[in-house]
Amino acid sequence: MAIQPDQSLWLGLAWGDTGWADEFAHGLVLTIEISLCGYLVGLTLGMLGAGAKLSLHKSLNRIGDAYTTIIRALPELLLILLIYYAGTSALVKILVFAGLASEELQISPFTAAVSALGFIYGAYLTDILRGGIEAIHRGQIEAARAFGMGGLLRFRRIILPQMIRYAIPGMANQWLNITKDSSLVSVIGAYELLSAGRGAATATKQYVFYYSVTAMVFLLLSVSSMVLLGFIERRANRGVRRV
Repeated sequence: MAIQPDQSLWLGLAWGDTGWADEFAHGLVLTIEISLCGYLVGLTLGMLGAGAKLSLHKSLNRIGDAYTTIIRALPELLLILLIYYAGTSALVKILVFAGLASEELQISPFTAAVSALGFIYGAYLTDILRGGIEAIHRGQIEAARAFGMGGLLRFRRIILPQMIRYAIPGMANQWLNITKDSSLVSVIGAYELLSAGRGAATATKQYVFYYSVTAMVFLLLSVSSMVLLGFIERRANRGVRRV
């Protein structure tokens, strides 16, 4: 849809065929979905990575250290491209070899984007969660063990609640980062907020206006996330005396 010279740019944000508001809304929803799913994958990998780094087995320590070191050393965009082209190809071959899929199987850009962001942010969350666990006084864990608590019960009642409280600031920061880095997955064909802004800007040639609108929507997402994360942090720290 092209904007006529005498037409207000703001009319281009109308809903439906006459504007781009529905495309921006769709892009925002997909950005949140990609970020949330990728964050959950990263959180799972972060828990496994933290466990590996805190393990008494040196082989697991080395695997955890190698994972975080490699991810921190390489640019996110390069990692997304590597994971998309190499990772999806390897996954398809494994599934075909196992007889679970045909050679025509195609990994969707959404799945590839979630997997790439989750793998990347799992490394950052690994050290955040590890730090949260190490901040817990060892005496509490030893006391729980002395009372006969098993490993899972100790984790659920002693480690997890306190780890979350210590790790929330870092986890919140990574959530804000992943919502911004979700724009990088447009290079592998995943549709998200930046793709919507680029489409509107390219079609109308109003690059400054529509990229500014995209920036404002990202800002709104970040501010909303900060408000929600602030509430979660206060909730997690209720009853804790500040010094």
